[in-house]
Amino acid sequence: MKRTFVVLAGCILAYCGCVALHAQNLPAGIAGSTYITTITDANTGAFSSRSLITLHGDHSIAVVDSGQGGPGVNFSSQRGAWITSPNAGVTARTFDFSFPNAGIARVDYNFTTISGSQVVGTITLTVFPINADPQGSGGTVVGNFNFTGQRITVP
Repeated sequence: MKRTFVVLAGCILAYCGCVALHAQNLPAGIAGSTYITTITDANTGAFSSRSLITLHGDHSIAVVDSGQGGPGVNFSSQRGAWITSPNAGVTARTFDFSFPNAGIARVDYNFTTISGSQVVGTITLTVFPINADPQGSGGTVVGNFNFTGQRITVP
């Protein structure tokens, strides 16, 4: 019984150590934060939309965009995953569905600057037919965008 307890305690300590080391790699305050962003066309600088981006502590991401309801293309909210990048930034990949033409879009985010409550980055939007693999190669890049954002806080 004592040996089982020691082995179990050792496993728990090893797990906690891994979690603590992983948490040190996260940019300060990023996990669990929601940002309100302004998105502009990377080529022209023209305003494109506003988004709410939430980076959850479990490394999932949820995005709601002001352009979802059209007038150009109707599309769903985005869901996906995020990881820290080697340069202390964040990369994320989300997917959404377009209506009524039943397409799927892959949205790749690169948070290049995370400083205090501010974020800056780029977005690449790639579209696929509904029956294609949106995590694979292929697809058609239909836009490159820049974004700036500020963490939402409660006064």
